Amino acid sequence: MNKTILRYGLLSGVIAALLMTLTALYYHNSTDFSGGEVIGYAGILLSMLFVFLGVRAYREQQEGRSFGFGKAFQAGILITLISCVLYVVTWLVVYETLMPDFMDKFIEQSLTKLRASGASEVVVQQEAAKMQEYKTMYENPLIRAAMTFIEPFPVGLLVTLVSALILQRK
Repeated sequence: MNKTILRYGLLSGVIAALLMTLTALYYHNSTDFSGGEVIGYAGILLSMLFVFLGVRAYREQQEGRSFGFGKAFQAGILITLISCVLYVVTWLVVYETLMPDFMDKFIEQSLTKLRASGASEVVVQQEAAKMQEYKTMYENPLIRAAMTFIEPFPVGLLVTLVSALILQRK
């Protein structure tokens, strides 16, 4: 589309990548990821603010022309896709370099919490078997990339929809 969409997509992606890397460094030697999801999604939401800002900047470039929902949505979704791709690439690098044992630690923490909640050993073993299947799937980089992509994309899609509704101009 133009440089504005690329610029804001890259800004969003760099913010998401930086925050993810900082979070990974914080949890690097930890076996307790408590709060990690909240921090992660807060970072994703913060980075997706650039979707709104990018759609607004793109609209301003369309001075005097109509800028309907479709055009606003198109700009926002392209910014979101660029951001999500950077997010995925960053996680693939972080996973391989800083946290290759992430799934083992995650499984261990999840099972410990399950036991602490009073679940029977049968339930814990069933959950352990399910998680082992997920771990096997996660070893495939394409599946890992797809699973990682669906973390920020729904947030970006929601921000895109809201931005398109707010910023459309007839």
